[in-house]
Amino acid sequence: MSGPTPRTHHLQAVAAPNDGWKMLLKKEVLRFWRVAFQTIAAPVLTSVLYLLIFGHVMSDRVQVYPGISYVAFLAPGLVMMSVLQNAFANSASSLVQSKIMGNLVFTLLTPLSSWHWFVAYVGAAVARALLVGLGVYLVTLLYMPPRAVAPLWIAVFALLGAGLMGVLGLLAGLWSDKFDQMATFQNFIVMPMTFLAGVFYSIHSLPGIWQQLSQFNPFFYMIDGFRYGFHGVSDVSPWLSLAVAGGSFVALSALVLYLLKTGYKLRG
Repeated sequence: MSGPTPRTHHLQAVAAPNDGWKMLLKKEVLRFWRVAFQTIAAPVLTSVLYLLIFGHVMSDRVQVYPGISYVAFLAPGLVMMSVLQNAFANSASSLVQSKIMGNLVFTLLTPLSSWHWFVAYVGAAVARALLVGLGVYLVTLLYMPPRAVAPLWIAVFALLGAGLMGVLGLLAGLWSDKFDQMATFQNFIVMPMTFLAGVFYSIHSLPGIWQQLSQFNPFFYMIDGFRYGFHGVSDVSPWLSLAVAGGSFVALSALVLYLLKTGYKLRG
């Protein structure tokens, strides 16, 4: 027996509009889960390669914080980098793919509010990001003992970072009409800001001007706050990191909700 038609989904959403976001969230989660080898396993492998290469080359030459090996310093940064990049990729690619394939119209026909869209797309992005982050963390345990000085900070920054990048990915998906536009957003904004956010180094090792520029990068605060949860030391106060990351999330979420409400680049 064939599955439900788009018309059936539409009727189901009309019958229970308050539950429509759950259906959309489930659809988005299944979208990346069905190709988990590509969406989860591949990013984990990439991060492991970074750990093997940089950890092997730098472990005996660099000690960022007293009493903390370079591998131990690097591991939280790689976990958070994976979380940020995959949260962005999930929501951005999903929306752009729906635009290109033309099936976005079936979602537009439903009585889903802008909040429903927001929760479903960002929620799925957070789910994928946390799965990838957990996978990377489990692999890092092969190279260092488990350590979590402040687990609550780890959870807060993991959720906040994944949520912020899920929202940024949704913004990129709204703006982009094809994959090369999304790739431009990712290659010229997300990737540079991630790699220049202190994943592989402390910003205190940079020249003065680059230290100052790093403090304008919100990705730095998410990674630095996340690392604080593991080691109890960081380049800036975790409260400052929380304020910057939280403020960025609220501001970006307000913008995206407004664009969703107005149907920006969704309804032609």
